[in-house]
Amino acid sequence: MKDFRKKQRSLIKHVEQLDEVNAVKLAAELLEDGMEPLYLLDLINQGMNRVGQLYENKRYYIADLIMAGLIFKQVLELDKMTAHFNIKHNNKIGSVVLGTVKGDIHDIGKDIIRGMLEANGFEVVDVGVDVPKEHFLKKYEEYKPDILGLSGVLTNTVDTMKEVVDAFAGAGLRDKVKIIVGGNHLTEESCKFIGADNFANDASVGVKVCKEWMNCTNKQGVNNNG
Repeated sequence: MKDFRKKQRSLIKHVEQLDEVNAVKLAAELLEDGMEPLYLLDLINQGMNRVGQLYENKRYYIADLIMAGLIFKQVLELDKMTAHFNIKHNNKIGSVVLGTVKGDIHDIGKDIIRGMLEANGFEVVDVGVDVPKEHFLKKYEEYKPDILGLSGVLTNTVDTMKEVVDAFAGAGLRDKVKIIVGGNHLTEESCKFIGADNFANDASVGVKVCKEWMNCTNKQGVNNNG
């Protein structure tokens, strides 16, 4: 047990230090040792959060965020991970249209929460990066998702996210979909300004919020904002 905990701490550290080879190797070992895939993803996410903090403190750069994202993707592609989540995918708990808003071409945060949402049983339609409000509206009309996810790394995406939410309100669709916004720079205040239902600085928190929404929806039979 002591060695198992040591491996867990080492995995978080490997991700934080962007040690791609050892992070992926150790993740595979932990899966072979019997670790649950969702628990493994939580460990990876802890390392990702440390990378995010180093980026916020200007010790890491965008290229480092991208490297962390590549490590995350490689872990998701491990055989035991794909086998587990392919089974999970047969029982969807909800649907999400997800994209990075216009003016931001970064996909790191979007890709991470997409992977974690899919791992937790959500069907995700990824509409890409630099997405204008009109395209979010179009994809909502096409797929009628339970949740709309807006991602952004840059601080000026707060205004762009608000434009998307306002566009949904103008189209009479705001009360038909839950909206979550994601990015390290977001706060309760900026979330209120944007007009979103909730926000997340952490992918695991974002997934938890989405799951709670779907639990309420499935119990009540309606998707109420609040």
